[in-house]
Amino acid sequence: MVQNLEKAKEILKRYHQEHLLAFYDELNNEEKEFLVNQICNINFEQIFNLYEASKIDEVIPHNLIEPLPYSIKNKLPKEDVVIYKNIGEETIKNGKLAVVTMAGGQGTRLGYKGPKGTFELDIIPKKSLFEILCDMLKEACKKYNVIIPWYIMTSIYNDKATKDFFEEKNYFGYPKEYIKFFKQSQLPLIDINGNLILEELYKIKEASNGNGDVFNSMKTDGILKDIYNKKIEWLSFSGVDNVILEIVDPLFLGLTIHNNKLIASKTLFKENADDKDWIFARKNGKPAIINSCHLTDSMKIAKNAEGKYLYRQMNMLAHLFHVSAIDKICNTKLPYHRAFKKNTFINDEGMKQVPETPNTFKFETFIFDAFSLFNDIELLQVEVEDEFAPIKDFTGPHNPEVAKELYEKKHEILKMTH
Repeated sequence: MVQNLEKAKEILKRYHQEHLLAFYDELNNEEKEFLVNQICNINFEQIFNLYEASKIDEVIPHNLIEPLPYSIKNKLPKEDVVIYKNIGEETIKNGKLAVVTMAGGQGTRLGYKGPKGTFELDIIPKKSLFEILCDMLKEACKKYNVIIPWYIMTSIYNDKATKDFFEEKNYFGYPKEYIKFFKQSQLPLIDINGNLILEELYKIKEASNGNGDVFNSMKTDGILKDIYNKKIEWLSFSGVDNVILEIVDPLFLGLTIHNNKLIASKTLFKENADDKDWIFARKNGKPAIINSCHLTDSMKIAKNAEGKYLYRQMNMLAHLFHVSAIDKICNTKLPYHRAFKKNTFINDEGMKQVPETPNTFKFETFIFDAFSLFNDIELLQVEVEDEFAPIKDFTGPHNPEVAKELYEKKHEILKMTH
């Protein structure tokens, strides 16, 4: 313990972070050990390199931005739809598809205590977001006579609560051995003065390091090994909060396979050209998602010979990756982005303080930064009412009431078609 404390003090002195031990003498032995171990396990050099590097805002010259081709789901020729569906359905029946759900977040923005995936949508009967996703999987399993592996990414903040929830609900009747959890990595937060902050007197504040970490977390926690053992070829990635997204979509899968692509994304049409959104485009000749603020006014309204807008494909966090693509990503370091957030911290008096304005920098990697490792990507535009009903908060456009309405509408249509 003494040896580790001296090591921790040396590290903190080297990086001018001695304030992290300011309350050390007030802690009990267990808390002292926790804090010292945390300090010794943090890669301070990485954090401060990120802090320095992320001060530079990326500027993308217009001449390096080009459009990406895309298909529109409800405008595909009927004969092509049949071909794509057949390919996708055969792939699913042969046990080559798995689903990855990114569920590391809490329900804080919904005024809900607990993992976001356990939040219940007010439908009849009430169902949690996890159960809604599980229903989709069970339906697909029944239809294709296969059990689809389900991999769920949690975080240190909700891992135990998520696993307990699944146990309590008896895994919603899904085969337990086909559901596996893995944890997202964390990075410390830094304040505007370049200092790490305390969450508790004995604990440095950390946060999940973005959905781009999903690949390395899968490798670290043995998920990739399980994927290889099961001879899975394709993985469908999405967030936990979109209650109508088709997470098992044979048409999307078949289209991607037919066109010999290793990665694919579903997109939404960007209605307002002037809104700042994340859109698909080529950057330096590679697939990318860029902020539309980098577009000129003429690019925002540009169309091709068919009359289709060139730069209106928005990201909706619905991706397909071939397992070979994931191998490639795991051997590459994705860039980090910096976000300025409000975070409660322990002040100089040892009291918890809630800031009124953003006070800390969070460092994140994003899935879409992996796209630039490939020469091409398959894009499929879908309609909001068909596949986009995320639950983000209570006050914005993506609230539970809107999601409920879209969910009920879609399921009413499905009942009628069946």
